[in-house]
Amino acid sequence: MELRLINKDQNEPQKIIQVGNVKFGGEELVIIAGPCAVENRKQIFSSAEVVKIAGGHILRGGAFKPRTSPYSFQGLGEEGLELLKEAGEYHQLPVISEVMDTREVEVISQYVDIIQIGARNMQNYSLLREVGKTNKPVMLKRGMSATVEDWLLAAEYIAAEGNLDIILCERGIRTFETYTRNTMDIAVIPIVKNLTSLPIVVDPSHGTGRRELVAPLSKAAIAAGADGIMMEIHPNPCEALSDGPQSLEFEDFKELVREMKALNSFVKIN
Repeated sequence: MELRLINKDQNEPQKIIQVGNVKFGGEELVIIAGPCAVENRKQIFSSAEVVKIAGGHILRGGAFKPRTSPYSFQGLGEEGLELLKEAGEYHQLPVISEVMDTREVEVISQYVDIIQIGARNMQNYSLLREVGKTNKPVMLKRGMSATVEDWLLAAEYIAAEGNLDIILCERGIRTFETYTRNTMDIAVIPIVKNLTSLPIVVDPSHGTGRRELVAPLSKAAIAAGADGIMMEIHPNPCEALSDGPQSLEFEDFKELVREMKALNSFVKIN
């Protein structure tokens, strides 16, 4: 594998990526949470409030939604970005949202603190190059059928354009298993850490598609060395316009944050 810019030198320390007051790759576990999609003002503001109260660090919310069916909710577009930014600023949380098209990069950069490249676009090389020209940190999700080499070389495309602030995100891969939405690849965490100094975040919501599995997989990821956890929450998951079955209710999220922080402290000490 030819990694020239993101490869890990033997003596190179873990890369720290600063987003506001949040540090990816530091001692503290970064917790990213919010709804799959921004649906309305009340929903995103209530979600942001819970993320802040629980001790989360970054607010997520989709404005442009890549859906399998063209008839599913596709997001609010720029209106969703405006609501996300407003909620984040009010609760003093940096925000992250996905970009789907090279034509949207300039617009989305005006609203978010981290640009997300979703699994379906991991090998959209034109898009990778375009976000590589920005000065915004980029979260690169692993493609549904991507090998580790595919994923890291996709990150290399971003780095080759000058942007080295790349956060990797494992969100499960597609296998023959049908009980879960995807197969969560916990082993990839130490693999990636041996190959690159980039921080890695795990998304157990997409990794499993089942809310009852989010907590145990989050803890497994922390034990394996993840630098952050990204998950979906919703004020009423049963009425969510996108990904309700994998979204946590607010109280469950608060409890999980307490457990994750305690576990991370234990893992870092030992």
